[in-house]
Amino acid sequence: MEDVRIGAYVCECGGNISGVVKVDDLVEFVADLPGVVVARSQGYMCSGSGQEMIQTDIQHHDLNRVVVASCTPRMHEPTFQRALEEVGLNRYFFEMANIREHVSWVVEDGRKATQKAYRLIRAAVARVALHAPLEARQEPVTEAALVVGGGIAGIQSALAIADMGYQVYLVEREPSIGGRMAQLNKTFPTLDCST
Repeated sequence: MEDVRIGAYVCECGGNISGVVKVDDLVEFVADLPGVVVARSQGYMCSGSGQEMIQTDIQHHDLNRVVVASCTPRMHEPTFQRALEEVGLNRYFFEMANIREHVSWVVEDGRKATQKAYRLIRAAVARVALHAPLEARQEPVTEAALVVGGGIAGIQSALAIADMGYQVYLVEREPSIGGRMAQLNKTFPTLDCST
């Protein structure tokens, strides 16, 4: 098994994180974790200069794993994965710890927030050490949908999917569709017939 060499980076997020979490303490903490070779912080890790910092460290310190403690992976995980790929590192040797939405935005007490950030970044470092190289692939998909339940929500879902041009299979356990709506004779607020 290869020697794990991790770079760990903490984003200040323009004060969104550093206004609550003690970023310097977090960097000092993560620097002492097993496998961590480099630990740094920056105002905006997702910026061009933040990505360049990571890329430079990968090349100069022979990093083979990267952890970023910042905002939601939904927002910037692809950004950091591309940065890794650009310098020849497998994009899946990357892990994020969300210390903005999960810490600084929800924990007001700075001490408690920093303690929670410690736990999240420690978990991310432990996890990335176990990552294996992966390759993206595409699989054929049958472009059809199965909607279970022929009540008003199921019918509406099936119609919306069909309007997008997909084949839809609507399955209902009762002999007729409509669910509870079929039991009503009028609907509020227009008092239209429900069937």
